Amino acid sequence: MSIVQLVLIAFGLMAVMVLSYAAIAGPSAAKASARRLEQLRYRHSESTDTKVESQLKKAIAARKPMQYKIAGSGSRLEALALRLERTGKGWTVMQYIYGSLGLTLAFAVLIYLRSGAALLSLGVGLILGLGLPHMIVGFFINRRTNQFTSKFPDAIELLVRGLRSGLPVTETLAVVSTEVQGPVGEEFKAIVDKIKVGRTMEDALQDTADRLDMAEFSFFTITLAIQRETGGNLAETLSNLAEVLRKRAQMKLKIKAMSSESKASAYIVGALPFMVFAMVWWINPGYLAGFFEDERLIVTGLGGMVWMGIGAFIMAKMVSFEI
Repeated sequence: MSIVQLVLIAFGLMAVMVLSYAAIAGPSAAKASARRLEQLRYRHSESTDTKVESQLKKAIAARKPMQYKIAGSGSRLEALALRLERTGKGWTVMQYIYGSLGLTLAFAVLIYLRSGAALLSLGVGLILGLGLPHMIVGFFINRRTNQFTSKFPDAIELLVRGLRSGLPVTETLAVVSTEVQGPVGEEFKAIVDKIKVGRTMEDALQDTADRLDMAEFSFFTITLAIQRETGGNLAETLSNLAEVLRKRAQMKLKIKAMSSESKASAYIVGALPFMVFAMVWWINPGYLAGFFEDERLIVTGLGGMVWMGIGAFIMAKMVSFEI
């Protein structure tokens, strides 16, 4: 394989990686501008729910401590440990690293035995070995987050009933930790344990909010903090918060239902060419050998991969919605 072929392959793989990262990256500047416009609209809205949610979002943005920023962006090992902890599986950073290295080696050896191209096998092995664990961790985080948000309004309603019956806040937190199953009960049990060893309730709640990085739990933390500072009927405040969270979850489900067909079409159209190419190459490598040897076919194949990546990126942005 000549140097031109290696450069072209490296350029194609890099372009696909950049497009894939851009497709799954965080909110863009355009979305941030749209959110600012929505905040301006919320300030002048007549709806009480939208005003409350807007105020809570601003409070959350102002209360995030430096420890969260360091764990999320200042140290990649701490950020990785935080992601693994959010899965709820008890995985460690070393297990993740060993798993990634094992997958990289396995895919590289498997592809080398089929193609005989060492650099190509190493490149594909690195992409799959590093990408698959990241996707798996993200899948478990999203699943645990969905489980938490589905049960969290019920936990708040249980808190409201406990407060109205005369129990203190710490006792109602302990009741939720024992009565509610799943991630909600686990997180509330961790909060109760921190309080028992001497942490204040605000610090325990804030630590959990920073670790979970969920807007719903942050709303809950800010609500309790504001209520303890200003006073008022905590049961009524939490009841309103539960109603806001239920409406938020309903809106997410509506958006998911409306965009499911478009997302399925985008997944199929974006993945089908690559899947067909991989299957044909696996069954009959000689039929597609020219794409790894002939410079014209290499350029054509890389161009097709780039254009398919651009198409997948555009479709991903078209069906991506934020609440």
